[in-house]
Amino acid sequence: MAVALIVAMLAQGALALGLVWYLGSIRIPMILRGEVSIRDIALSRQGWPEREKQVSNAVDNQFQLPLLFYVACGLALALGPTWFNLGLAWAFVVSRYLHAAIHITDNNVIRRFWAYTVGLGILTVFWLVLVLQLMAVASL
Repeated sequence: MAVALIVAMLAQGALALGLVWYLGSIRIPMILRGEVSIRDIALSRQGWPEREKQVSNAVDNQFQLPLLFYVACGLALALGPTWFNLGLAWAFVVSRYLHAAIHITDNNVIRRFWAYTVGLGILTVFWLVLVLQLMAVASL
């Protein structure tokens, strides 16, 4: 079960890395074609066009809730992961892939909000379950 939890963490990391590479595939050609001046983006994102900002925001999102996900997974590994932990971890990862897909395609804010909220709910349950597990271990 620990391996499956680690694979979920790797899947989440793969999403972040994939988005970073995708962002690079957007940024580098824009700079090489002269569409964006390095001087204009050296200290601010304002110089980037909308498409780059859209993908850049999707990348930024992978370092918000997922940080709490990684901590939760680490705690689950330390406490001994359960099937419920594993299900919550994978449900969260799926929600993040859905959120990222919406973010980098049509960027429908309402659908993106719901994907985010589902992930937040899953993560909150994951944390609450971990608190209960920790309390159970501490009472032994």
